[in-house]
Amino acid sequence: MMLSRLLAETDQPWLTDYRSFLDQLEGSAFPACSTLNAMLTDGLESERGQAIRFVPSIELDDSAYEQRIYDTGIVSTRPDNFHDFFNALVWMRFPHIKIAMNTLHNRGWIEQEPGRRGKIRDALTLFDECGVIVFSRQAEFLTLLAERRWADAFLDRGFRQSVQLSVCGHAMLEKYLSPYKAMTAKALLVKTGEGFADMSRAEVLDRLDKEISSRILDGSLMSEPACLSPLPLAGVPGWWPQSEQAQGTFYNDHKVFRPPSPALVPAPVINL
Repeated sequence: MMLSRLLAETDQPWLTDYRSFLDQLEGSAFPACSTLNAMLTDGLESERGQAIRFVPSIELDDSAYEQRIYDTGIVSTRPDNFHDFFNALVWMRFPHIKIAMNTLHNRGWIEQEPGRRGKIRDALTLFDECGVIVFSRQAEFLTLLAERRWADAFLDRGFRQSVQLSVCGHAMLEKYLSPYKAMTAKALLVKTGEGFADMSRAEVLDRLDKEISSRILDGSLMSEPACLSPLPLAGVPGWWPQSEQAQGTFYNDHKVFRPPSPALVPAPVINL
């Protein structure tokens, strides 16, 4: 896919929260790092106080990716590469979450046992690559997703009105260039409180970015991969061509909508 085609498809639900950034781009060429840097949040720094900036990977040595960000603020970015382009977009949309994850990656790297990444770094990597934030004021829908009761959640008319999703995993964004039915995200399930009422979507996302990052840093989120709930995105109304007309039989495809194990311990629903 050419970048120009992507820019023509910003009405897709998976791109909703990146439209304002994509609208600043033109043509079929990937933007230079200087262009991406100009779109970052002003004053964004690593925990060590280094300004975050995208630098072409061809100008860098082979240092550890996350450690370089922490120590220098440099985000290695491959030219003409969708994976790294989407990563840059997530840095723009969720900068505080990105900083928090980098901070914990660095702590985990220092503390990890030889040859073992540990549960925290595994959870961070899953969320960074394939994460989606699912947020709603209606906890019952989030609970249904955590319990993997797919049809009960997705076929309820209230789901579309009450539940919102924002893709924050850059590898998941890349997968939508050639989507397939079995695409499964790793979802952070968030019940939003009264403080989120009457906010615009952009304001809600900004607050989620700050509050989720705070929870990551204090250790109450991302302690292990089980904190994230698998979410087959094809079931979300409007996210797959057949989902609008979906009936119960649509969810009988157990290769996509896997039934819960009797031993399932549902992922937690986070209250913000």
